[in-house]
Amino acid sequence: MSTPLGIAVIGAGMAGKSHAAGYRVAPALYDTKLPPLNYVTIADVNAPLAEATAARYGYQRYDTSWEAVVEASDVDVISIVVANALHRPILEAALASGKHVLCEKPLSDSLENARAMDQAAREASTLARLGFVYRRSPGLSAIRDFIADGTLGAPLHFSGRYWTDYGCNPRSPMSWRYKGPDGSGALADLGSHLAYVAEYLCGDVVAVSGGQLRTVIGERYLPAGAVVGHGLAELSDVTEPVENDDYAGFSVEFAAGTAGSIEVSRVAAGHANSLIVEVFCENGSAIWDQRTPSEIGLMLHEDRSATSGYRRILLGQDHPYVTGGLPMDAQCVGFGQNNLFEYQCRAFLDEIAGVADPLPICATLGEGVHNMEMLAAVVSSAASGGAAVRL
Repeated sequence: MSTPLGIAVIGAGMAGKSHAAGYRVAPALYDTKLPPLNYVTIADVNAPLAEATAARYGYQRYDTSWEAVVEASDVDVISIVVANALHRPILEAALASGKHVLCEKPLSDSLENARAMDQAAREASTLARLGFVYRRSPGLSAIRDFIADGTLGAPLHFSGRYWTDYGCNPRSPMSWRYKGPDGSGALADLGSHLAYVAEYLCGDVVAVSGGQLRTVIGERYLPAGAVVGHGLAELSDVTEPVENDDYAGFSVEFAAGTAGSIEVSRVAAGHANSLIVEVFCENGSAIWDQRTPSEIGLMLHEDRSATSGYRRILLGQDHPYVTGGLPMDAQCVGFGQNNLFEYQCRAFLDEIAGVADPLPICATLGEGVHNMEMLAAVVSSAASGGAAVRL
């Protein structure tokens, strides 16, 4: 039997739970076999949350410091799912101790830190990868395949918007997400996703322009206690200024000469989690909406004009990730954002274990640096009145 791999997750918030659950499901995805997995620990500074999350997902223990996880001899694989400013010290220490690391996006809180992390990964004897989870979407991957195989043909225009409303209520409590310079708010949280999705479908972005960053709720109340996720909480009577962007928008130029637009918001009331991607190509167009993740819209020019328009394509066994990867791998069964973390964890474990015919590997830290360079270019564009900034 292969040597077991010990799994740990640092961070027990919403995304941390998704990683914890993803590792639990990973061995049941596909017929290829992973080594035995030991679910060792969940770490969080909020001890009750760490304890509850470890118990919920069947991990052996919980810790309240990331240092304890890095130093643990029974841990081989670590997911880092905490505030962006903590990514660098945890990743560098974990790699130095011989752990494999899967880090959440964006890679860090600054380009300097991101580049240092990439250098550490290049010099490490173990793997370091980045969580660009929407690359695991069967719908987006199907659109990418339709572009590559000529069904849709070359992209002519990209449109992406990621609207959320977790910050639309002025009484949503202050958290780390509202701290840091412009560009570290909605742009980093949401725009980082759309930046890599745009390149996943349309190729490298070589310039951005028209950058806009706006803070529309200028102060928030500090919470009276611990806060988990984006929910409302009991507030103190003390406020602090919001330091970064509630809204961001910009245009992109791709290496092929085509263009696109990206818009993100954390104050879009009524849109809890609306990521919508539309790509217009030589032979037609396609749309994917996270609110209906088990389908895409597809329009092809071969349709008769009287019936031209988006047709509804229900994703199933003929589309990426589905066949052999779900208990009911058929059309109309349904899957969503949580499943993407399962595919992502499986891909990371496949690469570590050298499983034959693994899923496409997770993003490299070098790709994470490029992603942050694009976001930095948006900040520069906004600071210069929307001027074009080349990457």
